[in-house]
Amino acid sequence: MYIYDEFDQRLIDERVAQFRGQVERYLAGELTEAQFLPLRLQNGLYVQRLAPMLRVAIPYGTLNARQLRKLAEVSRRYDKGYGHISTRQNMQFNWPQLEEVPDILAELASVQLHAIQTSGNCIRNTTADEFSGVAKDEVEDARPYCEIIRQWSTFHPEFAFLPRKFKIAVCGSEADRAVIHAHDIGIEVVRNDAGETGFKILVGGGLGRTPIIGEVVCEFLPRKHLLTYLEAIVRVYNQLGRRDNKFRARIKILVRAMGIEAFRERVEAEWAFLKDGPSTLTEEAIEHAKSFFQPPAYETLDEAAEAAALNATMESSPAFARWVRHNTAEHKQPGYRIVVLSLKQTGFAPGDITAEQMEAVADLAERYGFGELRTTHHQNMVLPDVRQRDLHAVWGVLSDLGLATPNIGHLTDIICCPGGDYCSLANAKSIPVAEAIQRRFDDFDYLYDLGPIDLNISGCMNACGHHHVGNIGILGVDKKGAEFYQVSLGGNPGKDGSLGQILGPSFSQADVPEVISKILETYVEHRNEEETFLDTFRRIGLDPFKERVYAAAH
Repeated sequence: MYIYDEFDQRLIDERVAQFRGQVERYLAGELTEAQFLPLRLQNGLYVQRLAPMLRVAIPYGTLNARQLRKLAEVSRRYDKGYGHISTRQNMQFNWPQLEEVPDILAELASVQLHAIQTSGNCIRNTTADEFSGVAKDEVEDARPYCEIIRQWSTFHPEFAFLPRKFKIAVCGSEADRAVIHAHDIGIEVVRNDAGETGFKILVGGGLGRTPIIGEVVCEFLPRKHLLTYLEAIVRVYNQLGRRDNKFRARIKILVRAMGIEAFRERVEAEWAFLKDGPSTLTEEAIEHAKSFFQPPAYETLDEAAEAAALNATMESSPAFARWVRHNTAEHKQPGYRIVVLSLKQTGFAPGDITAEQMEAVADLAERYGFGELRTTHHQNMVLPDVRQRDLHAVWGVLSDLGLATPNIGHLTDIICCPGGDYCSLANAKSIPVAEAIQRRFDDFDYLYDLGPIDLNISGCMNACGHHHVGNIGILGVDKKGAEFYQVSLGGNPGKDGSLGQILGPSFSQADVPEVISKILETYVEHRNEEETFLDTFRRIGLDPFKERVYAAAH
């Protein structure tokens, strides 16, 4: 993983000192609320319903054991002993004291972590496939390109005050685990007919009040032009994006208003001034970035023998076998598996992890891996390099920690924003709805029979829970001062991305589990063999689900 050089460290340390002075001036009344607002936002600090919230950047979801231990220490010393993993792979602390935030940032800087540009109208933390570098279906590791983008976008003088926040995601695998179609810019690593690596560039995706699936603006971009082309896109947006209405200020609105062809022409015209200029990537620069992401010292293992031993252990322990099948994934290195830690245990807020769990997971990463961990868009964590022979031991520890719920990719592996319990923007609570659904559907045999289902919950139209692209999406709405929930079906975050269709009128919180039950019953009755929920929905449409749910409601 990327290691700071002397320049990086000095930059972060100076930023901490600068923000310390800004906080002191604000607390002394020397800065107004309006003056302090952009300063705190670009240091990751929000004002929430009950306390400030600090969002810590986890660049492209990659961190090491030392950093995770520091996050545990910060959560215990300055917060309430836990952190929350967001859909952008960052970690959030919900209870820091404003006057202590500079101390937190100084602690983070000591292990090469920061909160820069995790909020505000700037280029946010670039996200990536959490299996980058180890995925069996990988075209090429996305992380070096994410690091190049991170260095380019951090403190970019031209893009510090964009019309609105700006998000970039990179996918280097056949399966899209980075949700590139729902980002301002989505980047897919591809190869052309000559075997050359390049990028398919999508633009204008996003959720929120106006959900839009991104469109292809460039089918194949040679990798040396990555930064110049991104700069051209963001320049066009910075020049033409609306600043008079924050609800119409995202690049998706600009692309839709102009049309993709006209937008592409404008980008190409801007790119003409940048192409082959100083920001053009040399092979040396690309190889330098790749040097930080070289494969670790894997053992040479007999794949057949390792698989046979694992299968024997699975046969002797059905619970372990269930976990292996659902919470681990194929690794490109023979004899290894990717392990997904489920942060979706019933009774705990989805995405939350305690200080004690963080420390134990850090120990696991060092004992059974190479000290590296990942955070995921699905609000889980990953141990990327575990030998198959160690899986049983890892499972035992994770089970004791409450991190081995075998539900990855299934209904109860819910994406859920903090909602009205924390967020001042939320119309309704999200966490109690997630828990009610998890308790209602706690039969793993039933979950596995249903197959893969993405269920996403947002507490408001800002869509931090990505409800628009959930196979089943739930949105909290305000109905005459009461909390209600609107359900949508048919969203998909993958490469054939789609937005969900609204089922109909909203439901009370108490009704939601029964509504989900009726939706699932309809799916089971109509599905063909081997069809997923999404397959069935796309074949039969919304009406059968609507008829069942609203007939039951009345």
